[in-house]
Amino acid sequence: MASAVFHRTALYFMLTLLVPIFSVAQPYSNVSSGSSIIADDANGSWLSPSGDFAFGFRQISPGGGYLLAIWFDRIQEKTIIWSANRNNLAAQGSKIQISTDRGFQLDDPSGQPIWATNLASSGVVYGAMLDTGNFVLVSNGSAVLWQSFDSPTDTILPAQILNQGVGLVSSFSETNYSSGRFRLLLQLDGDLALYTRNFPMDNSIDVYWDTKTAGSGFQVVFNQSGFVFLTAKNGTLLDLLSSNGASTGQYYQRAVLDYDGVFRHYVYPKPGFTTSGRPGNWSLLNFLPSNICSLILQSSGSGACGFNSICSLGIDQRPNCFCPTGYSLANPNDRMSGCKPDFIVQVCDQESEETSHFSFVDMPNTDFPGSDYNRFQPVGEDWCRQACLDDCFCALAVYRANTCWKKKYPLSNGRVDSSLGVKALIKIRINNATLSPTGSNPNKRNRYTLIVTGSVLLGSSVFFNILTFVAAFLFFLRLKGRKSKMLRPYTDLAGIVNIRSFSFKELQEATNGFKEELGCGACSTVYKGTLKNEDGRSIAVKKLNKIAKEVDQEFKAEVNSISRTNHKNLVHLLGYCDEGENRLLVYEYMRNGSIASFLFNNSRPNWYRRVQIAFSTARGLCYLHEDCSTQIIHCDIKPQNVLLDESLVAKISDFGLAKLLRPDQTRTMTRIRGTRGYVAPEWFRNLPITAKVDVYSFGILLLEVICCRRNVETSVTNVNEVILADWAYDCHKEGKLHLLVADDEEALDDIQRFEKFVLIAIWCIQEDPSLRPNMKRVLHMLEGSVEVTLPPDPESFMN
Repeated sequence: MASAVFHRTALYFMLTLLVPIFSVAQPYSNVSSGSSIIADDANGSWLSPSGDFAFGFRQISPGGGYLLAIWFDRIQEKTIIWSANRNNLAAQGSKIQISTDRGFQLDDPSGQPIWATNLASSGVVYGAMLDTGNFVLVSNGSAVLWQSFDSPTDTILPAQILNQGVGLVSSFSETNYSSGRFRLLLQLDGDLALYTRNFPMDNSIDVYWDTKTAGSGFQVVFNQSGFVFLTAKNGTLLDLLSSNGASTGQYYQRAVLDYDGVFRHYVYPKPGFTTSGRPGNWSLLNFLPSNICSLILQSSGSGACGFNSICSLGIDQRPNCFCPTGYSLANPNDRMSGCKPDFIVQVCDQESEETSHFSFVDMPNTDFPGSDYNRFQPVGEDWCRQACLDDCFCALAVYRANTCWKKKYPLSNGRVDSSLGVKALIKIRINNATLSPTGSNPNKRNRYTLIVTGSVLLGSSVFFNILTFVAAFLFFLRLKGRKSKMLRPYTDLAGIVNIRSFSFKELQEATNGFKEELGCGACSTVYKGTLKNEDGRSIAVKKLNKIAKEVDQEFKAEVNSISRTNHKNLVHLLGYCDEGENRLLVYEYMRNGSIASFLFNNSRPNWYRRVQIAFSTARGLCYLHEDCSTQIIHCDIKPQNVLLDESLVAKISDFGLAKLLRPDQTRTMTRIRGTRGYVAPEWFRNLPITAKVDVYSFGILLLEVICCRRNVETSVTNVNEVILADWAYDCHKEGKLHLLVADDEEALDDIQRFEKFVLIAIWCIQEDPSLRPNMKRVLHMLEGSVEVTLPPDPESFMN
């Protein structure tokens, strides 16, 4: 504990020495009074001396309006970091001009003002675009009359400070720069807080994260060393918002309140600092809060994702917004617009037999806090379903531990989290009928249609046959509904794409009665097989032994999710079997087995091949975490689950299976490990399980790959070398990393890369999940596009 305090105190002292110093005595190119820029197809810009930043007009979309903005000019993305007229785009022909009497004003083509600095008495002599990304207006006495740093939009940069009463407002979306739904504000009382906004009004609704520094917070500082922190008036550091500093000499940096309400710190390698020679990209360093889905629980407003929508953590802990089954986005171009039902909702009409037309979709671990209007206990789940079914106001019910909550439209604060322990019962129409036209009453419309149709058909005897058929059909539905206390869950799952559905008999024949076993685990056994009707193609058939009962009906949906993955470093899923009690998955056959046998046999693989295995595994994990439509957390990264094809290309296997296994298996597997293995510490501490558990496991795997030995090796003579991760950190601390590969000449010849990989592994296995980088950043560090800084002492965070 004392060690942790020492490290933290030292860090605070370092940071306070690096508070940015503001001065207009930086390099700049004067833009004299009278200068102007016109918004047109050939509009120019005012550049900073280095050319890093530009000030001018940016056309938001082809044929769209113009944004008066500042952006990074030397990178391909031309990322905008400030704008003057985000809520009032300028038309072509608009003009921004510096003048002595009016200061700085943006006029439309007719001369009407759109935006201005509103300086009381101007006296502006010139303006300047500085290399810090700050645009300043300067008087004759070199005093700064106005600067863009004092009026930020959604971004702050190194050398920028937020004073009390100043904050950021997110953009509306990735492509719409107008004011959005979230605000970061350093309040006048000193508390730094994230708010939801009462969009489109400017007032705030509720705080979903804050530093709890009321009475002491004074400034938010983004210093030149890349740290973002909150200080008191006397300079004492109160809260470190971003702790992984990166050199501003090598990286562009920005801290942004993104459109999804998360405050993120990004870096981008400057020209000349990318080892691959290709253009870089923005990489994430830090973010807060850790789980916005669980934090926004406001009594009014739409929550993190919009009304009737559900929020789950996705890539880089980003909120992933999606609609329940039977619903679709209100605005297909805005994933946070909320969801609308794609069916005619239940009608409150005593004459209607609506209950027979509805069923439920079960969504485990899903809740909509704050939308309930009734609560019942103690009741059973069947009772809860029927109570919602019989209530025309009930849009869904949430059930947990003998308690039933009825929810009504619009649903808000929707979230899914494995720690919730609840089940949402989404009520949808069985026939999935489309919505009635806007503004019409669906009940009246149906009656009107029946009357008109009846009047036409009454003149024919055919009408009586149709009427008899309809009456019999409705009677059957009603009778069927009464026979069951609980309607069956909705099971119209999406069709499996790009893979084949096998019968159990086919796979039994292909494996010769499941004769040749390739491997066996706690929940499955893998057999080798041959597809005779596909030119003898070899396959690996995984027979799942224990499927969780509550997800049995989601088997096809989960297989569908896995089948949509497509990456060269993932084992390809060819098909599945869902027949009776049998659940099997069919994969491509990996001829060279797992890297466990490849690494730990007597013959050591060459250093180049091991480096490629590290790269391939990182790329596969990065794809699962970053690029899948739904993030997949592997939960069991180890050498046995990384396989090699005939070309010795490494591919991750068993991804996406966590939801299919018995809920107690993960806990059982972690408890049997007597020493630190591949399992992240949060599994043992009842902390939320995120993609960072895979990062931890990859860190252990990376050490095993580059050192070519198991993480736990009891046959060593030195007790300090038993656990590879501990030994590696000791060697790093003592400056003796070469001892890890003392007899490996190839690794010693590439010692700089070896040492860098060890540092990356130590970052990955930090006890505190928030200190671990995400897999995208890990991959960039391995490839050399992101600097690898010295990791902290893991032991200093264990107390």
